[in-house]
Amino acid sequence: MSKSNVSFAWAFKEFIWPRKKIVLIGLVLIILRSLAGLVLPYATKNLIDDIIPSQDIKSLTILLVVVVVSIIIQAVSSFSLTRLLSVEAQHLISLLRAKVQQKLLTLPISFFDNNKSGALVSRVMTDVEGVRNLVGTGLVQLIGGSLTAIISLVILIKINATMTLFVLLPVAIFAIIALKAFGYIRPIFRARGKINAEVTGRLTETLNGIRVIKGFNAEAQEQKTFEEGVERLFLNVKKSLTATALMTSSSALLLGLASAGIMGIGGYFIMKGDMTYGEFVSFTLFLGFMIAPIVQMSNIGSQLTEAMAGLDRTQELMNMPEENDPEKRTLMVEKVKGDIIFDKVFFSYEKGKEVLHDISFSAPAGSVTALVGSSGSGKSTIAGLAATFLNPNKGVVSLDGIDLSQVNLSSYRSHLGVVLQDDFLYEGTIRENILFPRPDASEEELIEAVKGAYVHEFTDRFEDGLETVIGERGVKLSGGQRQRISIARALLANPKVIILDEATSNLDTESETFIQKSLQSLMNERTTFVIAHRLSTIQQADQILVIEEGHIVERGKHQELLDQKGRYFDLYTYQSRI
Repeated sequence: MSKSNVSFAWAFKEFIWPRKKIVLIGLVLIILRSLAGLVLPYATKNLIDDIIPSQDIKSLTILLVVVVVSIIIQAVSSFSLTRLLSVEAQHLISLLRAKVQQKLLTLPISFFDNNKSGALVSRVMTDVEGVRNLVGTGLVQLIGGSLTAIISLVILIKINATMTLFVLLPVAIFAIIALKAFGYIRPIFRARGKINAEVTGRLTETLNGIRVIKGFNAEAQEQKTFEEGVERLFLNVKKSLTATALMTSSSALLLGLASAGIMGIGGYFIMKGDMTYGEFVSFTLFLGFMIAPIVQMSNIGSQLTEAMAGLDRTQELMNMPEENDPEKRTLMVEKVKGDIIFDKVFFSYEKGKEVLHDISFSAPAGSVTALVGSSGSGKSTIAGLAATFLNPNKGVVSLDGIDLSQVNLSSYRSHLGVVLQDDFLYEGTIRENILFPRPDASEEELIEAVKGAYVHEFTDRFEDGLETVIGERGVKLSGGQRQRISIARALLANPKVIILDEATSNLDTESETFIQKSLQSLMNERTTFVIAHRLSTIQQADQILVIEEGHIVERGKHQELLDQKGRYFDLYTYQSRI
């Protein structure tokens, strides 16, 4: 089965069939509109051949009433059609965007590591838009147009079969050109979605990193990169425009030739007396009704092709395996003690490039495990495994004796808290950011978290206190203040297991003192993993694991490791000298 068939069958089942009632009403309206439109050419024949020669005023009045009623029916059905289907199509777009965003949030961290956020935004917002051409007027016009063309064709054959045959030849040639063109355009539209996502992604990155760009005076090279992306997009659009222009001009040429032929043949038949003037005018009008939908179909066809290309990409995303696999992750954890054990754990991000080798250790409930070592040694990977952001390739990470790879993720993560080095804050107030994990927490719980993380020490100085708006990613706050908000957020979540990518290395002494105090209240009676950058902060840890090149090379308490005069001793004495 080809890609396009899979996509259309999926789109039909997913979007059109659940809305069959609305689509059916749309079809009835379009048939009504089409039939009402056919009244005028019939009336014209009667007017020229019968009513004018007989000078029958009564028949003329009846004819005018019928024509006016048919025009009103056309207008009303046209309005109802657009209103009904366009609104439903926009409603579907909003539902589909929500569905795609919901799916995105279920994908594993590795997916986000490999895709730009701006590109994903484009997939949520732009790729789904084409669905309006499926449920909206596009598909219904395609079906309605086909019906009108078929009815008109039957009438044309009745009026004059020879002339009709002459017209069908260029129409058939045009249909072949159109089908070829659609086959050519679809991959172009698919590629356009991809390029569009890349360009959007790069622009988002540029705007997020504006301080770095200005700091390195790199505006010109960013502009050049963006211009290259925009140029690629333009070249893609140019390709599809060429194919569309070919269809439009070939339709104009072929149908123009057909019209010229009909003038000749029709004139000949009238001269011979085989055709009346009324029949000739009626034939010409019906011909318009047959050809107009065919020309319109080339336009609708390219819209549907674009829609299918966007939906191909959406379908691809919707079929990706979720992080919380319901077949494998069947165990729910209710009460958590917090005993975490790594048993012979191996891990690699890419095949054949192992990052962790045979990692085994135990982190008892309420204990503090510090991970130290040089950059890239595997500390964050161990923390990622404990947080279930990653899954081991071999070995087991267990919580209270249960294999974490079989635990339902949301049931575990409701007992997990993370404070990352570059912690994420939303644009909004300090209060909203702290309430993020538990929006329904009471005021007392909020104040307790604020005091536990020493957030009040700086919010008391702000005019709006906790209602202070902090700007995108918290740009209006210092590093220490952002860190304390993150700690308050973790305190409010009241987790049993905490991952601290401890970022005191770039803070001033006063901020560090407050953060040390707030960390003490956060780590109290909770199983904690600290990725330590400044070794002075982990002297109280229950166990220190020294990681080098994915191996645990030393383990013990601070003093024990210093006495061994090994790798930890080197790291500690080196940092003490700085």
